Amino acid sequence: MPLPDLTTEHDYVRYLEARPRYYTATTSPFGNVRSQDNTPFSNPVNNAGAKLGRVLFYDVRLSANSTISCASCHIQRHGFTDPAQFSTGFDGGKTGRHSMSLTNATYYEPKSFFWDERAATLEEQVLMPIQDPVEMGMNLFDLEVKLAETSFYAELFTQAFGDEAITSQRISEAMAQFIRAMVSYQSKYDQAFAAGEWNDPDFEAVFTEQEMLGHKLFSGFPVGRQASLGCIECHQTSAHTMDRSHINGLDADTSGDPGAGGGFFKSPSLRNIAVGAPFMHDGRFGTLMEVIEFYNSGVQPHPNLSPDLRRNGSPTGAPVRMNLDQEEKEALVAFLHTLTDETFLTNPMFSDPFAE
Repeated sequence: MPLPDLTTEHDYVRYLEARPRYYTATTSPFGNVRSQDNTPFSNPVNNAGAKLGRVLFYDVRLSANSTISCASCHIQRHGFTDPAQFSTGFDGGKTGRHSMSLTNATYYEPKSFFWDERAATLEEQVLMPIQDPVEMGMNLFDLEVKLAETSFYAELFTQAFGDEAITSQRISEAMAQFIRAMVSYQSKYDQAFAAGEWNDPDFEAVFTEQEMLGHKLFSGFPVGRQASLGCIECHQTSAHTMDRSHINGLDADTSGDPGAGGGFFKSPSLRNIAVGAPFMHDGRFGTLMEVIEFYNSGVQPHPNLSPDLRRNGSPTGAPVRMNLDQEEKEALVAFLHTLTDETFLTNPMFSDPFAE
């Protein structure tokens, strides 16, 4: 079995403290990012806990046959999602939904997790795939025993929690700390804040003309013949996370997969979305252009469709048709590419400690 290389110490606390002001100030220009932080008072990120969480996240021992880790389905270079439509479990089975990106997972005010929000907290969520009969197939008691038999976990748990006791609660807390440290704030989009003031970013100094058009469309600024699109009404703040679960009109009938109930689904942050294909909870779209075209012309008349996707915002209005031309669609795609954070996608503190 592999052993982790922990010779390099990573400072997760300092990384989070380096979040720019538009992530931490209550008067952030695109909405209050700080209020979305779901970190509980009882489990703040600390270096020893996140270090342990990183090892657990990448350890195949967490699966019944020691073949699958959390990172098997949440891959760093893809923004911690899976390039496959459905992920492959420990025994070759397929997941029922696409693996959700973990980028900026800490920013979701309702605090719930999974597409259907069945986990009330991140601490609950991280243990569910371990026990899932398709994903990792592991019993938590057996996992505690299995980890206790290694040469290195006793020391890691002692560093994180004060003694070597290995419990499922401590496993969940450490993994949640590591995931909450996965905050993306060094993309081209973020460079615009560095070029201007934290509350008055200079996008025009950083973006191309095409990217600037996409930003204006996304952010709700009327452009030429085009009225406000206002994508940011749902994908809020500079962290680009959802305000809550929505029905976006993928299907008029969602009885086959009702999500959180009635067709409501949570959505991950848009940060690093350009490397996170395929898209939607069922991975039906392979490209960002397909996603844009869906919102442009394909929103279905679900009974509980979000008012933001109805004409004039009416609760009973027909699904919106944005009537974007090709230039505008390409501009939106170009803007979404500015949310890619190459530093985050290659940062050693989020990488595999078991890699050779």
